[in-house]
Amino acid sequence: MIINAIMPDVFLTMEFKAEAAAAINDGLSEFNYNGQRFRIDLVHRTYNIKTDTETHVLDMYHAPDSKHLLGTDQNGMDMLTRLMYGGRISLMVGFVVIFLEMFIGILIGGISGYFGKWVDTMLMRFIDLFNCIPYWPILLILGSVMDTLEVDSYVRIFLLMFVLGLLGWTGIARVVRGQILALREQDFMIAAEATGVRVSRRIIKHLVPNVMPLLIVQATLGLGGIILTEATLSFLGLGVKYPLASWGSIINAASNPYIVTNYWYIWVPAGLLILLTVLGFNFVGDGLRDAFDPKMKR
Repeated sequence: MIINAIMPDVFLTMEFKAEAAAAINDGLSEFNYNGQRFRIDLVHRTYNIKTDTETHVLDMYHAPDSKHLLGTDQNGMDMLTRLMYGGRISLMVGFVVIFLEMFIGILIGGISGYFGKWVDTMLMRFIDLFNCIPYWPILLILGSVMDTLEVDSYVRIFLLMFVLGLLGWTGIARVVRGQILALREQDFMIAAEATGVRVSRRIIKHLVPNVMPLLIVQATLGLGGIILTEATLSFLGLGVKYPLASWGSIINAASNPYIVTNYWYIWVPAGLLILLTVLGFNFVGDGLRDAFDPKMKR
């Protein structure tokens, strides 16, 4: 019988591969495995062995027990471990993207609101133009291009964070502009200008501290939306790719009706974590908004 690793319905165990690799490395033409003798016929003398993860076939779709508290997935990987690592990536994407959005939004909105006149008009038209960019089609096209180019899983995450941050800053810029337009007419700003305080000091000392409470609320509320966006892209197969995991990529298993109906423990926990995380950030944002704005308590 001829055994070929690329033949359909043929699975070579890790032990068999190790024995075969050792025999090839020693220059042998035969080797023994489980009492049987196998002959090696080298068709290609170039070997490219890359192991990202080891698939534990005997543990595939293992139900939750004392060893695997949340069971295992289609590759035999522990779901609790995958959820913890996936949460790390999902939260990292959320925080990095909101930082990029805040940085760009504060910069553009601050310049627009403080200097006003033609600078404000030009930057606001730029924001209007940016808002015309189709958000989701660009993300879908980017995901398809990365699939075609077989972009590395780690590189995909950084590209995803960069694009999400680049496309989502306009709302923050408008908020910052509106706040600064109102603040620059206040008495303390007029007094600072009359006493000859430098522009940079006026912005850093007087404007930024008065805008920060609102920005903290905006950032907290925005985190939930970013996590949902990343989860949606990963669910569609356009975000985080195997062997890396995010909560969205774990839920991607629900695209298989067989898994949905028979292996709920693979996708339900990830969905619950997304729900609880987004709700948690929204509740924190609402609480901060009430704390910073006493009028909201009425």
